[in-house]
Amino acid sequence: MLYLDGSQGEGGGQVLRTALGLSLVTGTAFVIEKIRAGREQPGLKRQHLTAVLAAAEVGSAQVEGATLGSMRLAFKPKALRAGDYRFAIGTAGSTTLVLQTILPALLAADGPSTVELVGGTHNPMAPPFDFLQHAFAPVLHRMGASLGLQLRTHGFYPAGGGQWRATIAKAAWTPCELLTRQEKPQFRARIVLAKIPQHVGEREAATLRARLGLRGDEVTIEEVASVGPGNVVMLRLGFGAVTEVVSALGERSVRAEDVAAQVADEAGTLLAANVPVGEHLADQLLIPMALAGGGAFRTLPPSRHTTTNAQVIEQFLPVLFTMREDQRQPGSWVVSVRPR
Repeated sequence: MLYLDGSQGEGGGQVLRTALGLSLVTGTAFVIEKIRAGREQPGLKRQHLTAVLAAAEVGSAQVEGATLGSMRLAFKPKALRAGDYRFAIGTAGSTTLVLQTILPALLAADGPSTVELVGGTHNPMAPPFDFLQHAFAPVLHRMGASLGLQLRTHGFYPAGGGQWRATIAKAAWTPCELLTRQEKPQFRARIVLAKIPQHVGEREAATLRARLGLRGDEVTIEEVASVGPGNVVMLRLGFGAVTEVVSALGERSVRAEDVAAQVADEAGTLLAANVPVGEHLADQLLIPMALAGGGAFRTLPPSRHTTTNAQVIEQFLPVLFTMREDQRQPGSWVVSVRPR
Protein backbone atom coordinates (compact mmCIF):
# COMPACT_ATOMS: atom_id res chain seq x y z
CA MET A 1 0.00 0.00 0.00
CA LEU A 2 1.38 3.38 -1.05
CA TYR A 3 0.55 6.59 0.81
CA LEU A 4 0.56 9.74 -1.31
CA ASP A 5 0.35 13.42 -0.47
CA GLY A 6 -1.93 15.10 -3.02
CA SER A 7 -0.54 18.51 -2.07
CA GLN A 8 3.01 17.63 -3.16
CA GLY A 9 4.61 19.62 -5.96
CA GLU A 10 2.06 21.46 -8.07
CA GLY A 11 -0.74 20.17 -5.83
CA GLY A 12 -3.31 19.54 -8.57
CA GLY A 13 -5.16 16.64 -10.13
CA GLN A 14 -2.14 15.15 -11.93
CA VAL A 15 -0.94 13.38 -8.78
CA LEU A 16 -4.30 11.60 -8.54
CA ARG A 17 -4.54 10.75 -12.25
CA THR A 18 -1.03 9.32 -12.42
CA ALA A 19 -1.57 7.32 -9.25
CA LEU A 20 -4.83 5.85 -10.56
CA GLY A 21 -3.33 4.89 -13.93
CA LEU A 22 -0.21 3.26 -12.53
CA SER A 23 -2.10 1.59 -9.71
CA LEU A 24 -4.09 -0.23 -12.41
CA VAL A 25 -0.94 -1.16 -14.36
CA THR A 26 1.01 -2.45 -11.36
CA GLY A 27 -1.82 -3.70 -9.13
CA THR A 28 -0.55 -1.42 -6.34
CA ALA A 29 -3.14 -0.14 -3.87
CA PHE A 30 -2.77 3.42 -2.58
CA VAL A 31 -4.22 6.04 -0.29
CA ILE A 32 -4.02 9.69 -1.26
CA GLU A 33 -4.76 12.58 1.09
CA LYS A 34 -4.97 16.36 0.57
CA ILE A 35 -6.29 15.85 -2.99
CA ARG A 36 -5.86 19.02 -5.06
CA ALA A 37 -4.92 20.95 -1.92
CA GLY A 38 -3.09 23.48 -4.07
CA ARG A 39 -6.23 24.52 -5.93
CA GLU A 40 -8.79 27.24 -5.20
CA GLN A 41 -11.51 24.59 -4.83
CA PRO A 42 -9.68 21.57 -3.36
CA GLY A 43 -10.89 18.00 -3.44
CA LEU A 44 -12.52 15.97 -6.19
CA LYS A 45 -14.41 17.94 -8.83
CA ARG A 46 -16.71 16.26 -11.32
CA GLN A 47 -14.00 15.41 -13.87
CA HIS A 48 -11.72 13.98 -11.15
CA LEU A 49 -14.55 11.89 -9.73
CA THR A 50 -15.31 10.59 -13.24
CA ALA A 51 -11.64 9.63 -13.61
CA VAL A 52 -11.77 7.76 -10.28
CA LEU A 53 -14.94 5.90 -11.24
CA ALA A 54 -13.54 5.11 -14.69
CA ALA A 55 -10.36 3.68 -13.16
CA ALA A 56 -12.41 1.67 -10.68
CA GLU A 57 -14.47 0.16 -13.50
CA VAL A 58 -11.43 -0.69 -15.64
CA GLY A 59 -9.65 -2.28 -12.68
CA SER A 60 -12.62 -3.72 -10.72
CA ALA A 61 -11.29 -1.69 -7.81
CA GLN A 62 -12.47 -1.17 -4.26
CA VAL A 63 -12.72 2.57 -3.60
CA GLU A 64 -13.30 4.66 -0.50
CA GLY A 65 -13.84 8.43 -0.65
CA ALA A 66 -15.18 8.67 -4.20
CA THR A 67 -17.48 11.64 -3.59
CA LEU A 68 -17.51 15.23 -4.81
CA GLY A 69 -15.25 17.41 -2.70
CA SER A 70 -13.46 14.48 -1.08
CA MET A 71 -9.82 15.15 -0.21
CA ARG A 72 -8.97 11.55 0.67
CA LEU A 73 -9.23 8.44 -1.48
CA ALA A 74 -8.33 4.79 -0.96
CA PHE A 75 -8.00 2.73 -4.15
CA LYS A 76 -7.38 -1.03 -4.38
CA PRO A 77 -7.44 -2.55 -7.89
CA LYS A 78 -8.35 -6.20 -8.39
CA ALA A 79 -8.29 -7.24 -12.08
CA LEU A 80 -7.49 -5.17 -15.15
CA ARG A 81 -10.08 -5.65 -17.89
CA ALA A 82 -10.12 -4.69 -21.57
CA GLY A 83 -13.55 -3.91 -22.98
CA ASP A 84 -15.98 -1.31 -24.27
CA TYR A 85 -16.50 1.62 -21.91
CA ARG A 86 -18.51 4.83 -21.81
CA PHE A 87 -17.87 7.68 -19.36
CA ALA A 88 -19.87 10.90 -19.17
CA ILE A 89 -18.63 13.68 -16.90
CA GLY A 90 -21.99 15.45 -16.71
CA THR A 91 -20.31 18.86 -16.97
CA ALA A 92 -17.84 20.55 -19.33
CA GLY A 93 -14.95 18.96 -17.40
CA SER A 94 -12.05 17.66 -19.47
CA THR A 95 -12.64 14.28 -21.11
CA THR A 96 -9.03 14.17 -22.32
CA LEU A 97 -7.83 14.05 -18.71
CA VAL A 98 -10.22 11.20 -17.97
CA LEU A 99 -8.71 9.22 -20.85
CA GLN A 100 -5.21 10.15 -19.65
CA THR A 101 -6.05 8.41 -16.36
CA ILE A 102 -7.09 5.03 -17.75
CA LEU A 103 -4.98 4.93 -20.93
CA PRO A 104 -1.86 3.30 -19.38
CA ALA A 105 -4.04 0.51 -18.00
CA LEU A 106 -5.88 -0.16 -21.25
CA LEU A 107 -2.56 -0.20 -23.13
CA ALA A 108 -1.48 -2.95 -20.71
CA ALA A 109 -4.72 -4.97 -20.89
CA ASP A 110 -4.90 -8.29 -22.76
CA GLY A 111 -7.19 -7.26 -25.58
CA PRO A 112 -8.55 -4.24 -27.46
CA SER A 113 -10.74 -1.59 -25.82
CA THR A 114 -12.96 1.26 -26.89
CA VAL A 115 -13.78 4.28 -24.74
CA GLU A 116 -16.66 6.67 -25.44
CA LEU A 117 -16.33 10.00 -23.61
CA VAL A 118 -18.84 12.80 -23.11
CA GLY A 119 -18.04 16.23 -21.67
CA GLY A 120 -15.51 18.93 -22.48
CA THR A 121 -13.18 18.43 -25.45
CA HIS A 122 -11.45 21.84 -25.45
CA ASN A 123 -10.88 23.11 -21.91
CA PRO A 124 -8.61 25.55 -20.12
CA MET A 125 -5.85 23.83 -18.11
CA ALA A 126 -6.19 20.59 -20.10
CA PRO A 127 -4.93 19.23 -23.44
CA PRO A 128 -7.51 19.68 -26.22
CA PHE A 129 -8.64 16.71 -28.29
CA ASP A 130 -6.49 17.92 -31.20
CA PHE A 131 -3.39 17.70 -29.00
CA LEU A 132 -4.05 14.02 -28.34
CA GLN A 133 -4.73 13.40 -32.02
CA HIS A 134 -1.82 15.24 -33.62
CA ALA A 135 0.89 15.44 -30.93
CA PHE A 136 0.48 12.63 -28.40
CA ALA A 137 -0.95 9.68 -30.37
CA PRO A 138 1.73 9.76 -33.13
CA VAL A 139 4.53 9.52 -30.54
CA LEU A 140 2.72 6.62 -28.88
CA HIS A 141 2.61 4.87 -32.26
CA ARG A 142 6.40 5.27 -32.55
CA MET A 143 6.72 3.62 -29.16
CA GLY A 144 4.60 0.60 -30.08
CA ALA A 145 1.26 1.72 -28.64
CA SER A 146 -1.97 2.04 -30.60
CA LEU A 147 -4.39 4.89 -29.89
CA GLY A 148 -7.08 5.72 -32.45
CA LEU A 149 -9.16 8.85 -31.91
CA GLN A 150 -12.41 10.05 -33.49
CA LEU A 151 -14.10 13.34 -32.58
CA ARG A 152 -17.86 13.44 -33.05
CA THR A 153 -18.93 16.69 -31.36
CA HIS A 154 -16.95 19.55 -29.86
CA GLY A 155 -17.67 20.44 -26.24
CA PHE A 156 -16.75 23.85 -24.82
CA TYR A 157 -17.05 25.33 -21.33
CA PRO A 158 -19.58 25.80 -19.76
CA ALA A 159 -22.05 23.71 -21.80
CA GLY A 160 -19.85 20.66 -22.46
CA GLY A 161 -21.65 17.96 -24.44
CA GLY A 162 -18.65 17.00 -26.57
CA GLN A 163 -18.40 13.38 -27.68
CA TRP A 164 -15.48 11.34 -28.94
CA ARG A 165 -14.16 7.80 -29.12
CA ALA A 166 -10.79 6.20 -28.42
CA THR A 167 -9.71 2.79 -29.74
CA ILE A 168 -6.87 1.17 -27.79
CA ALA A 169 -4.84 -2.04 -28.21
CA LYS A 170 -2.22 -3.70 -26.03
CA ALA A 171 1.14 -1.95 -26.38
CA ALA A 172 4.44 -3.57 -27.35
CA TRP A 173 6.56 -0.82 -25.78
CA THR A 174 9.77 0.37 -27.46
CA PRO A 175 11.99 3.11 -25.94
CA CYS A 176 12.09 6.32 -27.96
CA GLU A 177 14.41 9.31 -28.18
CA LEU A 178 13.22 12.74 -29.34
CA LEU A 179 16.31 14.92 -29.18
CA THR A 180 16.43 16.79 -32.49
CA ARG A 181 14.02 18.45 -34.89
CA GLN A 182 14.08 19.51 -38.51
CA GLU A 183 15.41 23.00 -39.19
CA LYS A 184 12.32 24.36 -40.95
CA PRO A 185 9.10 23.55 -39.07
CA GLN A 186 5.79 23.11 -40.91
CA PHE A 187 2.84 25.18 -39.71
CA ARG A 188 -0.87 24.44 -39.77
CA ALA A 189 -3.33 26.61 -37.83
CA ARG A 190 -6.95 25.63 -37.21
CA ILE A 191 -9.43 28.10 -35.77
CA VAL A 192 -12.68 26.59 -34.54
CA LEU A 193 -15.89 28.58 -34.04
CA ALA A 194 -19.11 27.28 -32.51
CA LYS A 195 -22.00 29.77 -32.45
CA ILE A 196 -19.42 32.59 -32.60
CA PRO A 197 -19.36 35.37 -35.28
CA GLN A 198 -17.13 34.70 -38.28
CA HIS A 199 -15.22 37.96 -37.81
CA VAL A 200 -13.73 36.57 -34.57
CA GLY A 201 -11.98 33.80 -36.49
CA GLU A 202 -10.90 36.20 -39.23
CA ARG A 203 -9.26 38.52 -36.69
CA GLU A 204 -7.50 35.59 -35.05
CA ALA A 205 -6.28 34.37 -38.43
CA ALA A 206 -4.98 37.82 -39.32
CA THR A 207 -3.05 37.99 -36.06
CA LEU A 208 -1.44 34.57 -36.62
CA ARG A 209 -0.42 35.50 -40.16
CA ALA A 210 1.08 38.79 -38.99
CA ARG A 211 2.86 37.40 -35.94
CA LEU A 212 4.18 34.14 -37.41
CA GLY A 213 4.34 34.94 -41.13
CA LEU A 214 1.85 32.22 -42.03
CA ARG A 215 0.52 31.88 -45.57
CA GLY A 216 -3.18 31.96 -46.27
CA ASP A 217 -3.31 28.19 -46.91
CA GLU A 218 -1.67 27.51 -43.55
CA VAL A 219 -4.66 28.87 -41.62
CA THR A 220 -8.18 27.43 -41.74
CA ILE A 221 -11.35 28.67 -40.03
CA GLU A 222 -13.94 26.01 -39.29
CA GLU A 223 -17.47 26.35 -37.96
CA VAL A 224 -18.58 23.31 -35.95
CA ALA A 225 -21.69 22.05 -34.20
CA SER A 226 -21.66 22.28 -30.42
CA VAL A 227 -24.13 22.34 -27.54
CA GLY A 228 -22.83 25.75 -26.50
CA PRO A 229 -20.70 28.53 -27.97
CA GLY A 230 -16.94 28.20 -28.13
CA ASN A 231 -13.76 29.28 -29.86
CA VAL A 232 -10.30 27.75 -29.91
CA VAL A 233 -7.13 28.66 -31.82
CA MET A 234 -4.77 25.72 -32.42
CA LEU A 235 -1.39 25.72 -34.15
CA ARG A 236 0.35 22.53 -35.23
CA LEU A 237 4.12 22.77 -35.56
CA GLY A 238 5.63 19.91 -37.52
CA PHE A 239 9.19 19.23 -36.35
CA GLY A 240 9.77 16.07 -38.36
CA ALA A 241 9.57 13.20 -35.89
CA VAL A 242 7.32 15.23 -33.59
CA THR A 243 4.29 17.46 -34.08
CA GLU A 244 3.54 19.94 -31.33
CA VAL A 245 0.13 21.58 -30.80
CA VAL A 246 -0.18 25.00 -29.18
CA SER A 247 -3.67 26.26 -28.35
CA ALA A 248 -5.68 28.99 -26.63
CA LEU A 249 -9.39 29.26 -25.90
CA GLY A 250 -11.49 32.29 -26.66
CA GLU A 251 -13.17 33.93 -23.69
CA ARG A 252 -15.99 36.46 -23.45
CA SER A 253 -13.76 39.19 -21.98
CA VAL A 254 -10.68 38.54 -24.15
CA ARG A 255 -10.12 40.12 -27.58
CA ALA A 256 -9.75 37.75 -30.54
CA GLU A 257 -6.35 39.28 -31.31
CA ASP A 258 -5.15 38.50 -27.78
CA VAL A 259 -6.25 34.86 -28.02
CA ALA A 260 -4.24 34.41 -31.22
CA ALA A 261 -1.30 36.37 -29.76
CA GLN A 262 -1.18 33.92 -26.85
CA VAL A 263 -0.71 31.07 -29.33
CA ALA A 264 1.90 33.03 -31.27
CA ASP A 265 3.85 33.84 -28.09
CA GLU A 266 3.92 30.21 -26.94
CA ALA A 267 4.93 29.05 -30.41
CA GLY A 268 7.66 31.67 -30.51
CA THR A 269 9.11 30.42 -27.22
CA LEU A 270 9.14 26.86 -28.52
CA LEU A 271 10.73 27.85 -31.83
CA ALA A 272 13.43 29.97 -30.17
CA ALA A 273 14.45 27.12 -27.85
CA ASN A 274 15.09 24.78 -30.80
CA VAL A 275 13.55 21.80 -28.96
CA PRO A 276 11.16 19.21 -30.46
CA VAL A 277 9.00 18.74 -27.34
CA GLY A 278 7.01 21.50 -25.66
CA GLU A 279 5.96 21.82 -22.03
CA HIS A 280 2.64 19.96 -22.32
CA LEU A 281 3.85 17.07 -24.47
CA ALA A 282 6.79 16.67 -22.09
CA ASP A 283 4.37 16.01 -19.25
CA GLN A 284 2.34 13.52 -21.30
CA LEU A 285 5.38 11.49 -22.39
CA LEU A 286 6.63 10.63 -18.89
CA ILE A 287 4.34 7.65 -18.25
CA PRO A 288 4.74 6.04 -21.72
CA MET A 289 8.52 6.34 -21.54
CA ALA A 290 8.55 4.90 -18.03
CA LEU A 291 6.40 1.97 -19.16
CA ALA A 292 8.76 1.46 -22.11
CA GLY A 293 11.65 1.24 -19.65
CA GLY A 294 13.68 4.05 -21.16
CA GLY A 295 13.81 7.04 -23.47
CA ALA A 296 14.76 10.69 -23.65
CA PHE A 297 13.55 13.96 -25.14
CA ARG A 298 14.72 17.55 -25.40
CA THR A 299 12.33 20.17 -24.10
CA LEU A 300 11.89 23.54 -22.42
CA PRO A 301 12.71 23.94 -18.71
CA PRO A 302 10.47 21.35 -16.99
CA SER A 303 7.41 22.78 -15.30
CA ARG A 304 6.49 21.97 -11.71
CA HIS A 305 3.68 19.88 -13.20
CA THR A 306 6.26 17.73 -15.02
CA THR A 307 8.62 17.32 -12.07
CA THR A 308 5.71 16.37 -9.79
CA ASN A 309 4.48 13.80 -12.30
CA ALA A 310 7.95 12.23 -12.47
CA GLN A 311 8.10 11.95 -8.67
CA VAL A 312 4.76 10.10 -8.54
CA ILE A 313 5.74 7.73 -11.36
CA GLU A 314 8.95 6.80 -9.52
CA GLN A 315 6.85 5.64 -6.56
CA PHE A 316 4.97 3.11 -8.70
CA LEU A 317 7.56 1.95 -11.24
CA PRO A 318 11.24 0.91 -10.89
CA VAL A 319 12.52 3.81 -12.99
CA LEU A 320 14.55 6.95 -12.40
CA PHE A 321 14.07 10.27 -14.20
CA THR A 322 16.91 12.69 -14.91
CA MET A 323 16.28 16.31 -15.92
CA ARG A 324 19.29 18.43 -16.82
CA GLU A 325 19.94 21.63 -18.71
CA ASP A 326 22.07 21.31 -21.83
CA GLN A 327 24.84 23.85 -21.32
CA ARG A 328 25.49 23.89 -25.08
CA GLN A 329 21.94 25.09 -25.71
CA PRO A 330 20.81 27.44 -22.90
CA GLY A 331 17.08 27.05 -22.24
CA SER A 332 17.12 23.48 -23.56
CA TRP A 333 16.70 20.57 -21.15
CA VAL A 334 17.09 16.83 -21.65
CA VAL A 335 14.62 14.61 -19.80
CA SER A 336 15.52 10.93 -19.68
CA VAL A 337 14.28 7.83 -17.90
CA ARG A 338 16.08 4.56 -17.19
CA PRO A 339 15.44 1.41 -15.14
CA ARG A 340 16.32 1.78 -11.47
